[in-house]
Amino acid sequence: MNNFKKITIIVLIAILSYVTYVAYDIYSYGNVDEATKADAAIILGAGISGNEPSPVFKERINHGIWLYKNGYVGKLIFTGGKGQNEKISDSSVAKKYAIENSVPGEDILIEEYSTITQENISFAAQIVKENNFSSVIIVSDPLHMRRAMLMAKDYGLNAYSSPTPTTRYITAKSKTMFLAREVFFYVGYKIYRLFTSFS
Repeated sequence: MNNFKKITIIVLIAILSYVTYVAYDIYSYGNVDEATKADAAIILGAGISGNEPSPVFKERINHGIWLYKNGYVGKLIFTGGKGQNEKISDSSVAKKYAIENSVPGEDILIEEYSTITQENISFAAQIVKENNFSSVIIVSDPLHMRRAMLMAKDYGLNAYSSPTPTTRYITAKSKTMFLAREVFFYVGYKIYRLFTSFS
């Protein structure tokens, strides 16, 4: 075996080891609930269907409402702009749903411009700053939490993780696909950080 082949094998083993480590880290992190007293909960958007939250988004909204009703937070921050061909934003649909579930409108804040997780976090961080909140709880699906929390740190948020206790990703296939997707985007974001002021 020549040196080139040896180096190639070593590199491939290193990449596989790193990807395996990241996948384990993401999975493990999703099992940790850091919910504590905070000023607000930031609920990450997950799409809508007509004028209703998508099943995934509804799980996240419900958890945010639970945190509010159980005294963990005093405000809810819903994130999510308008999807393609949609006339209403994800966050406004979430606000309507929360009000229908007995959350006062004055305790709900929304941003209506984000389309990806990083924008969810960055625009929510602006709301946090404008309202002088000192701490927040980030709410999303368990496998989404590791990347979301890294972004929250990068945007200067004093944040705690509280994944949804229930998730729509319940089959082995759906969990595996979601995990693979998160590994890809997490690694991509880590690379992105190398070229920004975050690192």
